[in-house]
Amino acid sequence: MHRVAARRLPPHHVLAAAALAALHGGVGAQATDSEAGKVQTITVTAERRVENVQQVPNSVSVVNAELLEVLNTSGQDVRMLSGRVPSLNIESSFGRAFPRFYIRGYGNTDFRLNASQPVSLVYDDVVQENPILKGFPAFDLAQVEVLRGPQGSLFGRNTPAGVVKFESNRPTLGKMEGYGSISAGTFTTINAEGAINMPTSATSALRVSLLSQTRKDWVENTFDAGPTQNLEGYRDSALRVQWLTQPSKDFSALVNVHARDYDGSARLFRANIIEPGTNDFVAGFDEKKISVDGKNQSELKNLGANLRLKWSLSPSLALHSITGYEHVKTFSRGDIDGGFGAAFLPPGATGPGVIPFAAETADGLPKHSQWTQELRLESDSKGPLDWQAGVFLFKEDYKVESFSYDSLNANAQDGYQRIKQTNDAAALFGALKYQATPELQLRGGLRYTRDKKKLTVEAYENSGFAPCFRYNVIFARPDLAKCTLAQLAGLEPDGNLSASPSDGKFNWDLSATYAVDKSTNLYARAATGFRASSIQSASAFNGKSVADAENSTSIEAGIKADLFDRRARVNFGVFGYQVKDLQLTAVGGSANSNVLLNAKKATGQGFELDMQAFLTDRLLASLGLGYNRTKIKDPNLVVSACGTGQNFPNPQANCTIRDPHVYEQDPVTGDWTARANINGNPLPQAPKVTANVTLKYTQPTASGGEWYVLTDWVYRSKINFFLYDSVEFTGKALTEGGVRVGYIWGNGKYEAALFGRNITDQIRIVGGIDFNNLTGFINEPRTWGVQFRANF
Repeated sequence: MHRVAARRLPPHHVLAAAALAALHGGVGAQATDSEAGKVQTITVTAERRVENVQQVPNSVSVVNAELLEVLNTSGQDVRMLSGRVPSLNIESSFGRAFPRFYIRGYGNTDFRLNASQPVSLVYDDVVQENPILKGFPAFDLAQVEVLRGPQGSLFGRNTPAGVVKFESNRPTLGKMEGYGSISAGTFTTINAEGAINMPTSATSALRVSLLSQTRKDWVENTFDAGPTQNLEGYRDSALRVQWLTQPSKDFSALVNVHARDYDGSARLFRANIIEPGTNDFVAGFDEKKISVDGKNQSELKNLGANLRLKWSLSPSLALHSITGYEHVKTFSRGDIDGGFGAAFLPPGATGPGVIPFAAETADGLPKHSQWTQELRLESDSKGPLDWQAGVFLFKEDYKVESFSYDSLNANAQDGYQRIKQTNDAAALFGALKYQATPELQLRGGLRYTRDKKKLTVEAYENSGFAPCFRYNVIFARPDLAKCTLAQLAGLEPDGNLSASPSDGKFNWDLSATYAVDKSTNLYARAATGFRASSIQSASAFNGKSVADAENSTSIEAGIKADLFDRRARVNFGVFGYQVKDLQLTAVGGSANSNVLLNAKKATGQGFELDMQAFLTDRLLASLGLGYNRTKIKDPNLVVSACGTGQNFPNPQANCTIRDPHVYEQDPVTGDWTARANINGNPLPQAPKVTANVTLKYTQPTASGGEWYVLTDWVYRSKINFFLYDSVEFTGKALTEGGVRVGYIWGNGKYEAALFGRNITDQIRIVGGIDFNNLTGFINEPRTWGVQFRANF
């Protein structure tokens, strides 16, 4: 925790600091300075080297260990990081299992288990490609770095929007230490975590870190006949074991083995909770109740390991080897229609509101493996030129199973699909750093990536509510009473259920830093990014779809400054980017389609502002602000919207479309589908404004202890849930605040605290399902709790 006694800043100094840009470091960051009353130096590895963030020509933010503990104490998952730095948004339609990341409004809403994302998540130097891997809990971490914009040279694995980089606390040689923390809160939430660091020899050490998060169910299913009666509880456990050996100054090895075991509720979809013609809740909405006739469950097991080796080949040359393996197995089942019964049943046998047809589905990964290998040479000369060069290999092999169930027939399984996907990639990369003058430093990077995927449908059968049909984006075409794998293939235009796209791409970046003085740097950067082609399989609702590779180009410039003898730090950056052939996921329409497509182009521009300053002797303030204006630019791009079914000519019973649109009728079924032109729309889940504020006040006591009060707030402006724009599926602005009051004693060994999250209890619809009714899901309610922590 921060324990400081800074002198009071003159008011005009405070105002000057607030007017400049932001600290690229969140609420706080890794501390390397002990001077009281001065902002701490932040070191990052954004360029694969340990550097002061103020000297890195890139828009980088850090969430430090202190804030991570404040958030984690209440039992939250990685979505807690959303908005904690400017321009970062995280959401999920799978709950804790499958987070989706967006940086500067650029992300991917695809909810399928083989979806790719343009924001790469790197945990302990190993990329986590599958979306389920991205949900690994954040505990015993040194910090989290957020690298904005394309990172296609040094990281390169699906990084056109940026990288979120997790750094665990490493073993410490020659020191026995550790900590234990336990908290209890609303809904019987228990968060217990701890770590122990033990020397195993004079040159080696072991660190074992544990996390256990549990919460009881707090949502009641008022449909008594439903197979799952109480929901939203979970048990989430994780383990990390690290062993470090450093027998000489020329060699070190770090072994990391980690695992996760999760069992809990899947995301709760709530039917007809949106008042038609508005984005308000319907009258009488109660977040603690739901009425569903489907089964709800979510479970996953994750096991991974990595080995990081470093050899000093000479005083100025080092070789790094990073080998990683990840395996995950998951199954998630939920009631997608969000209610019970169906519209064709007698009155009173369906609800709440209109349930056009019952839909209960599940997805799982029965088999998965990911292997990565990186070899990187790094120079460390005393001259003006330094360089890095290396090779990266990636191999992924997994199967995805999809199930459907008949909620009207004792939840019996009535559909099944299994796909197999492989992904092999290789890259060569290099980077240079040149000190042209004492004030001017230049950097550049280049990477060539070759990426190949193959998807095959191995099994398929559908005997559910509808006959076998494929969806050709405009109409659903019924065919057979029961659809098998062979019959599904016969409905494909080419008769082939496989796809094997292959892509090759050069990416580059150029940047410069100019030191105005010892505490102020100007920077500029231009970079490109790349995401390989994506595939989604054929099914009863839609044919096979392949989205071509997307390419991004970004420019940014800014200032990074320490002010008033480091009593404050402010950074500011402006940016603009363009994505060609942007991969999008179109969902909805009367046939419940889910199709990959490419937009001709999308653009984004804005700024990030952040600051940290001591406002008084004991009051530390942090402020972050991001502005992102995104736009889809494709005059001919249309998607299905607001599943209309047979409601025409009263389509607004489903939602109110604000885009130019037409209605088209299936000549066989008679169902109507709205077709909306999305040219000019913002990207989905892309708020224009994100903001965060933190204040911490400390008060030492005569006995040597310290009282503190900390409050943290995050805000995001309204968002579109889907590609099209409608009144009902626009999420309102969301503000969530936290508070923490604590006491530290015993020379920093012990801490007790009271805390609250979402203290104003602001409940918002944060996502929706375009499913012929106004179905949505919500954010977490207010919680209170207590914590005790002991360090040794």
